[in-house]
Amino acid sequence: QAAYVIYTSGSTGRPKGVVVPHEGIASLVATAQDRMGVTADSHVLHFASVGFDVAVFELAMALCTGARLVLVPDEARVADKVLTDFLDEQRITHMILPPSLVSALPPECELPEGSVILVGTETVPPDLIARWAGRVRLIAAYGLTEATVNSTLWPAEPGWSGSVPIGRPDPNTRTYVLDAALRPVPPGVVGELYVGGRGLARGYRGRPDLTATRFVPD
Repeated sequence: QAAYVIYTSGSTGRPKGVVVPHEGIASLVATAQDRMGVTADSHVLHFASVGFDVAVFELAMALCTGARLVLVPDEARVADKVLTDFLDEQRITHMILPPSLVSALPPECELPEGSVILVGTETVPPDLIARWAGRVRLIAAYGLTEATVNSTLWPAEPGWSGSVPIGRPDPNTRTYVLDAALRPVPPGVVGELYVGGRGLARGYRGRPDLTATRFVPD
């Protein structure tokens, strides 16, 4: 049985129901533990809407490791001291936040010292790295709904000023840069990013034609 079906926003056409396997959830838990340091003593923020696949990451990160899951109240879903005070009060150690929200925090706002913060789902601006890298453990995330939420992570480096890379693959995940004939391209050559591994979805629910074009033999 599939773990869940989640629909994309449909911004490029009719929404697509992505059928996600249980193995992908297990890989998310491995990512949380191996790459983010989540333990049973962690306090994980639940910020994302349940209709957004990032919520799956937050739930798995906490409930499958024995950590505490802390639901953010509506009044704290703002780029303001209300949010950062809430994070301090609840002793949040791990969170996934939109880059635009983190970038918009006023100068007087401080994220919890030593906390682990994943930023993704949008382009991560270099000025966000410049401000927060070294003050917290900041990680840039890249992922696809079709590959169980997350695919790669890049731990931010203090002093970084260039474009933010997508990093290296999560546990049980493979990434390739291929040309139009699905051949690996040499380093430095432009190609398309392909993602594979245990977290890859089964395809699109009721859309075999679309599945066949997007999910290629590996």
